[in-house]
Amino acid sequence: MALAGEEAVLDAAKASLLAVGVRRTTLTEVARRAGVSRMTLYRRWPDLRSLVGDVMTREWTQVVTAASAMAQAGPDGGPPDGGPPDGGLVDDLVEHIIATVEAFRTNPLYLRIIETDPELLIPYLIERRGATQQMILDLLTSQFRTAEANGAVGPADPSALALMVLLVVQSFVLSAEALGCGVPAATRTAELRRLLRGYLAPEPVKESIGGSP
Repeated sequence: MALAGEEAVLDAAKASLLAVGVRRTTLTEVARRAGVSRMTLYRRWPDLRSLVGDVMTREWTQVVTAASAMAQAGPDGGPPDGGPPDGGLVDDLVEHIIATVEAFRTNPLYLRIIETDPELLIPYLIERRGATQQMILDLLTSQFRTAEANGAVGPADPSALALMVLLVVQSFVLSAEALGCGVPAATRTAELRRLLRGYLAPEPVKESIGGSP
């Protein structure tokens, strides 16, 4: 199947998932929506789970890519200046992360899966690292490496920083609604922002007593 044909199938599968959920979606229905034969579909996706996995990967990748593109643009839409070594770059990184979190939390496909078939996400929480999670880790690692070179984050292993941030925001995306009863959404987001800034910002230089080194 050509790439354009694959995109048509993924579009059809997404439409079906949004309309009726995973349990009521069938490969036959997806093939009908995409205008391809069932045999053509089966040659690329042997079962519904593999197709749904590709739909989720494409959707989450689009969310992350869009947020990354916004973060890489300066305030006037041009390239950023790299940020000053005084915390400005940390604020940019934190706002990028917050924007990505909000994009996930409000994504229609994510909300539909959480509503009807949350077990689809379990393998990526307790069994293995998914393609989108790896992409996020690679992106964050690169950004933190640049920030460390600019003095905007404390000296640390950028890959370790990326992992810890992903663990925090992944938990926030998945559990904030269930565990956040009584705490307004805006307050939760503000606290996440404060947590990330505190974690990423370099530790202040301690002045020596009496001016001695």
